[in-house]
Amino acid sequence: MNIWGTGSFENEIGAAFAQEVVQDGTFALAEAFDVALDPDNDFLAAEEGHRVLAAAEILAAALTGETAGITDAALRGWVGSANLTVLEPLRELAREAVRRVCGPESELPDLWADRGDEAEWQAEVERLQAALG
Repeated sequence: MNIWGTGSFENEIGAAFAQEVVQDGTFALAEAFDVALDPDNDFLAAEEGHRVLAAAEILAAALTGETAGITDAALRGWVGSANLTVLEPLRELAREAVRRVCGPESELPDLWADRGDEAEWQAEVERLQAALG
């Protein structure tokens, strides 16, 4: 997995997920959260964690109107035209899914600790959680 930064789209999974959302819309966001929150999923792999963080970032941008972190033009267009009434119910799922990504049954905290970037990554996640409210 190619990772070049701690941001939600600064890895190949997050960047690819942005294109998924442009194609599949709200369904892609909901699916990312559902996979992370599936009670049958004992351990959350890094790939799924990256997808959750990207989905949460997109949701936060749509709900707050703060799109500075969205550099992909097609995704920025989708965010700008998203139906907030449909997206608002995903807010609590996103918060829960992000908490799961940061928990002990998730690969991402260990991955960032091994890379030595855990504090920077945690700061990004805390910023995202604050944006979700």
